[in-house]
Amino acid sequence: MSILAAMAAGLAMGVAFGFLLEKSRVFEPGVILGQMQLRNFLMLRIFLASVASGLIVFALGTLTGMIPTLDPKAVLYGAQLLGGFVTGVGIALAGACPGTVLAQVGVGYRDARVTLLGGLAGALTFAYLEPVLRPVLLTGSPGKLTLHGLLDLPFWPLALGFAALLIGALYALERWRPWRAELGTDADGVLAPPAPPVEAAPDGAEPARR
Repeated sequence: MSILAAMAAGLAMGVAFGFLLEKSRVFEPGVILGQMQLRNFLMLRIFLASVASGLIVFALGTLTGMIPTLDPKAVLYGAQLLGGFVTGVGIALAGACPGTVLAQVGVGYRDARVTLLGGLAGALTFAYLEPVLRPVLLTGSPGKLTLHGLLDLPFWPLALGFAALLIGALYALERWRPWRAELGTDADGVLAPPAPPVEAAPDGAEPARR
């Protein structure tokens, strides 16, 4: 694939990703904070669906020969654990993640501009500090670990099996808590506060609310 073709493919995938991200409303701060607080599970549904679809695509690609080899990244315990923790804290504080903040800027959330600038400043800071952090974050790697490699099994049946499990989990989530109810009346993931309890009133009188 030529460089221009790769750039065109990347642009097309980016446009599709941004469109679907906005239509799913998973970029909403209320949805993101609700997931971090375990109040709703819209983000989890999106992630499970994307992983399941990716597993199916890669399984079919390796089975048909369209994807001849898989090249996973090496495991880096320090970088992945510490980086995941710092990213999670940032998501919980800002109500945005590196992908959704761009959608927030696009739809007009003004505070998302500050979040975007902060993310760029953090990336620039890490670039300058990487030589100092490298001994802590980028050492002690066990190499490339894959489940099919550890089990000595072909990739495609294992991938399809896990995809089926994820689809089953998505079905169970939907039966437990329908996504429309979790999205809220304003499609922003912010649910209406519960109605105040009604106090018992004497016969003939209007019930009083606390």
